[in-house]
Formats: sequence, C-alpha cells, structure tokens
Amino acid sequence: MAEHEKHDEHGGKGHGGGGHKKHHPHMPHEHEHEEGWIVSFADNVLLMMGFFVILLAMNMGPKGKSDAEPTAGASDGLLDFAISVREAFNNPVSLDSTLPEDQPLFRRLRERTQPGDVKTPGPSGRDGPSQVVRRSGQAGEDGFVQFDSSKSAVTEAGRETIREIAKRVAGSRWMVEVRGRMKDDAGSWFGVDGLQQRTCTKWLSRRFPERCAEYDRDAWLALSRSLKTTPRHFCIDRFEYPNRLGVNPVILVDWHEARGLCARERKRLCTEDEWTFACEGEEAQPYPHGYTREPDACLVDRPWREWKPAGRRARDSEATMLELDRLWQGEPSGSRPRCRSPFGVYDLTGNVDEWTRSSRPGERPSVLKGGYWGPVRTRCRPATKAHNEYHLFYQQGLRCCADPPPG
Repeated sequence: MAEHEKHDEHGGKGHGGGGHKKHHPHMPHEHEHEEGWIVSFADNVLLMMGFFVILLAMNMGPKGKSDAEPTAGASDGLLDFAISVREAFNNPVSLDSTLPEDQPLFRRLRERTQPGDVKTPGPSGRDGPSQVVRRSGQAGEDGFVQFDSSKSAVTEAGRETIREIAKRVAGSRWMVEVRGRMKDDAGSWFGVDGLQQRTCTKWLSRRFPERCAEYDRDAWLALSRSLKTTPRHFCIDRFEYPNRLGVNPVILVDWHEARGLCARERKRLCTEDEWTFACEGEEAQPYPHGYTREPDACLVDRPWREWKPAGRRARDSEATMLELDRLWQGEPSGSRPRCRSPFGVYDLTGNVDEWTRSSRPGERPSVLKGGYWGPVRTRCRPATKAHNEYHLFYQQGLRCCADPPPG
C-alpha cells in the first residue's frame, strides 16, 4: 500500500515543566546590611595603574604601518591579555580590520587557532568553543555544534548535531524567490485563461473541464502583448508541502489546516496570484513547462476513481487509510524533473490540488490551484473556487509562501 504523510489535527507543542526562583523585590538581598569597603589612597593608586595598563593594552602596536610588527617586548601573554580586555569591553579584534594597531593582535589570534595550542585557556585553547547554528527566516532548525579543544575540528557530538540538522533542513526546506511582472486579468474581458484558449491549436476536450493539448506560442505572445502587468515579489516552496524532495505530499487537509501548517513553519498560504505567477512566469504560458500538454512532463490525465462512501469516516480510521491507498495515483514531490516552472518550482500542475488564498475582494478565501493527477484542466491560470474553507478531499494538498527577505 502506498504510504501517505498523515496530518495530525490534534497535534500540538508540549510545554516543559520546571522554572527558577526569583528574588522578590521586597525581600532584602543577602549581605544588604554588611559593612562597605573603605577605599584607601593606595587602593586608588592601584586602580589607576590597572586602568593605565588596560588602556595601554587596548591601544597596543605602532601607528602608521599596516604591516607593523608587535611592539618590542610584547609577549604572547601580553597580547593575549590585550585580546581578552578588548573582548571584555565588547570591542573584539576583527579579523577583517585594517587598523595598524590591530595587526599584532590579529596575528596572535591567527597563531592561537593553529592546532596543538592547549596552553591558552581562551576560545582557541583548552576551553573548546560552542558555535550556534541559528534559525533563519525560512528554516526553523537550530542546535549547538561543539569544537575540539585546541583545534578547529568539530567533535563527534558536533558532527552528529550537524547530521541531524541536515536531515531536517538540507534539501527539504527550499524556497524559491520569485520576482517579475505578471500579466493582469483586468486587461481582457475573458481573462487571461479565456483569452489564451483562443490560441489552442489542438483540443483534447472542449467540454468542461476543457483540456488543450497544444497552444500557439507566437499567437499568444502577440495577443497578450497589450495586457497590463503587475509587479510580483515573494518566496514559494519549491515542492508541495512538506516541501521535501522525494516525499509524498500531505493530502486530505482543509483550508484552515493548510493555513495552520504553513504558519507552523513561519510561512503562509500562497495567494492565488502568487501561485499562478510562480507557475506561468512572465509570458503567462499555460503550463509550467511550456505550451504543450506533454503526458510525461507532469502527472496528469490519470483515470478518475470514485470515492466510495464507505471511506467517508474519521481520517485516522483504517477504512479511510485503505480507501486513500486505493484512490492514490500521486507521486513523491519532484519525481518529474520536467514538471518545472520558469522559476524552478516543481509539480505546480498535476499530482495534487493545492490550497491558496483568494486574491479577489469579496470572494471566499479558499481557492484550489493546479488540479491533480486526474483528467482535469491542470493549467496555471484556472482555479477551483466552489469549495468553502472546511472542504477536504483525497487529492487536496498545499504549498507555502513567504515574504521576500529584506533588501
């Protein structure tokens, strides 16, 4: 039986227990009433000498030459001390610095990163550092990567962390940045899809859902030349949710659940227009791969199978799972390299329907795009707007979008 990724409608995040004690603002601190220190003249002198040494260390090195050598008599210990002081005062030595006074410290930092130095207690010495793999704007994974003491090699635990992050991120959370100008429906009484049908040269079926085998590209470009265009800029998942190459797309979700799944990844449902533009490109071609309905490019025109009423039970029931296995004719995401849009997005038409959010004021928000594996339109422009937000069926999936990165 085919395996399907199943959506857990009751899933949620666990809340860890535990906590920490806070000091109450009205409770006295420890040692609140103890005697204060008496600072003598000698103490003041020592403090002033200490500050003089710190200032000297922070401004060490001859001026005026970018290739200057360390000051005569500046030992490794003194250089290490200067580096530590700079770090303590939140003014670390930048490895990109071109200031002459930073060059001795930079060379010392470089020496300290060589293998075998275990004398220094700092980040490059016997106290191995931890680097953080931070969450990005699109991928929600992070972890601590430990490095071996005295060298730049990653520990085995660190390598395991990287491998685990790679499983969750690499090749599985891809998004494509889409930018360009989209042909506007407002420029034609029939809309872009209706206008485009006038350039079909070979019909498979003129009856709804109409299917055209081949369009005349030159005729379409001439006919659409005067259409208005609208700038678009957004990011879209390269594959159907869960956006993983070689994984079956999630199905049997309603519009609200689809929106929630995208929100969990700090994304959102694509708008109807975003989805369309990612599919057709600036030419507004009818299919993501061009002007011909090639039977092997995308997964389309499979024979329709009737959904048996016996399968209309709870989604997690065995009867439903068996019925889904019987109905399933889809494929793992990215199985067909030629089913690729001008922007590099896969499986936009065919395979599974995809929930989007309406771009038209006054319409219900739930819009299905792309068609599925059956004998339906499966072009870039058509949309199914007959179902409300609670409708779900065996071939309905989703794809997520996000705002583009700043700049």
